Amino acid sequence: APEGSTVSPHWHRARHIAWLFVFASLLIAGCARPPGAEGQNGLKNNFWAGRLALQVESDPPQSFHAGFELKGTAHTGELSLFSPLGNTLAVLNWSPQAATLNSGGTVREFSSLDTLVAQVTGTPIPIPALFAWLAGDQASATGWAADLSQLADGRLVARRTDPLPTAVLRVALER
Repeated sequence: APEGSTVSPHWHRARHIAWLFVFASLLIAGCARPPGAEGQNGLKNNFWAGRLALQVESDPPQSFHAGFELKGTAHTGELSLFSPLGNTLAVLNWSPQAATLNSGGTVREFSSLDTLVAQVTGTPIPIPALFAWLAGDQASATGWAADLSQLADGRLVARRTDPLPTAVLRVALER
């Protein structure tokens, strides 16, 4: 409002609502995922997105939560991890020749996908079995048991009981 003029209370409220709208728009834009609901080769069945949580019953207990996009196969693929606001935390890439972690602009190489995943999450996760579970196949993985009963609703729970410490992986897929 111009200096010396009388401003109605409605003007302040409208301005407050406008700023809330701008803030909400920026927040939503920050949560947006990159385009491409399809995976490599244009196939939907090799692309999954949603949230994951991993709890390890160690001393002290560890937990890992992130949004994710998983594409490719257990042999060649990419796993992107996102913060709750949609910022990219890390991108894991793997192929038979290499396993790399890109986090904060720093790229690190690992001897295998298993070593890479254990470094990022704090415990090994059976990635080949995870791809099978997400596709609806009850694959076996030593020490792990997966509950696929809610996969049609976008939910997957896998538990590791051997070796200790026990771990629980929960996946909630986006619709």
